Amino acid sequence: MQETRTIAVPEGLGGERLDVVLSRLFGFSRAFAQEIIEGGGALLSGKAGQKSDRVNAGVILDVTFEPKKAPRVEPVIIESMAILYDDDDVVVVDKPPGLAAHPAPSWDGPSVLGALAGAGYRISTSGPPERQGIVHRLDVGTSGVMAVAKSEVAYSVLKKAFKAREVHKIYHALVQGHPDPSGGTIDAPIGRHPSSSWKFAVVTGGRA
Repeated sequence: MQETRTIAVPEGLGGERLDVVLSRLFGFSRAFAQEIIEGGGALLSGKAGQKSDRVNAGVILDVTFEPKKAPRVEPVIIESMAILYDDDDVVVVDKPPGLAAHPAPSWDGPSVLGALAGAGYRISTSGPPERQGIVHRLDVGTSGVMAVAKSEVAYSVLKKAFKAREVHKIYHALVQGHPDPSGGTIDAPIGRHPSSSWKFAVVTGGRA
């Protein structure tokens, strides 16, 4: 059943993008906020808004949306996800593309936590049930090494290490074709791909 909420945009959000306003006012993820806007569910003074619209304080915002079901960990067998290391406190996996780190309202596909549950691993830490053990994330379309905490001690230590940027990360990108020139800087706005829920692309209104 759809819900409709009407609110005057507060002073503190004046000048922000419409998708940011929805996210902060209602606790939506940015992806869900953009989904609502693209479906015509966000009206500014009666007119459909665009996600990159800058919203004035005091304007009347009407939002109509279909509430998302609470995300939950669904056990699933993912043979392509290899276990690289495992002990009483942490399990380290090689995450393949197409797998989210954890369940989310904006994602209905498989997750690392679901794959671990399907393989018989028990993750028991604080935090929301659908994010237990998650101390860092990789995008759905990104493959690579992920560490998942299995104990409360490991969860606390690893969260602090990632927050303090004490973890050394290396990213590799695959480029199709032969760039010319072979070196340089790409400065373009990046946003969600218009036809894919987990890809990103250079799009108008993206983050520069």
